[in-house]
Amino acid sequence: MDTTLEHCASTPHEPNVFLDGCFAREAMTRLGGKWTVLVIKALGPQERMRFGELRRKLDGITQKMLTQTLRDLERDGMVNRLVYPTMPPRVEYSLTKLGLSTVDLIEAICDWAEQHSEEVRLARIAFDERATRDVQPISG
Repeated sequence: MDTTLEHCASTPHEPNVFLDGCFAREAMTRLGGKWTVLVIKALGPQERMRFGELRRKLDGITQKMLTQTLRDLERDGMVNRLVYPTMPPRVEYSLTKLGLSTVDLIEAICDWAEQHSEEVRLARIAFDERATRDVQPISG
C-alpha cells in the first residue's frame, strides 16, 4: 500500500487539501491537471467516445498523454472504460457518476477561461513589457 497517502485517512482529521499525502490533495491535484480538465470537458455529461475521437477533439495531446490521463481517471473512479468483444476490440470511454459530479465545475472553469482569455493575454503582454523595461544592467 502507498504509505504516503495513509496518514490523512488514518488520523482523526477531516480530509484537508493542505496536508501532504492526503487523498483530498491527490483528488485536487488530479482535477488540476491540464489534460484532466479537457478530457472531462470532451466527454461531458452525455458523451461516450472512442480513443481516436478524443484524441482528435483534444488538439495537441499526444497518444501517450491521453492514455495516461484516461488510466489515471479510470483508476480514480472518474472514467469508465468499456471494451466491446470485437476484433479488434472496440473501446469507449465515458464519465462515471463520480466523474459526472465534476462536470459543472469543469464547465465553469472552461467558461471562465474562454470569457477572460483576452484579459489574460493583455495582462501577460503588459507584464512582459514592464519586466523588459525594468531590467537595468549592472554597470561596473
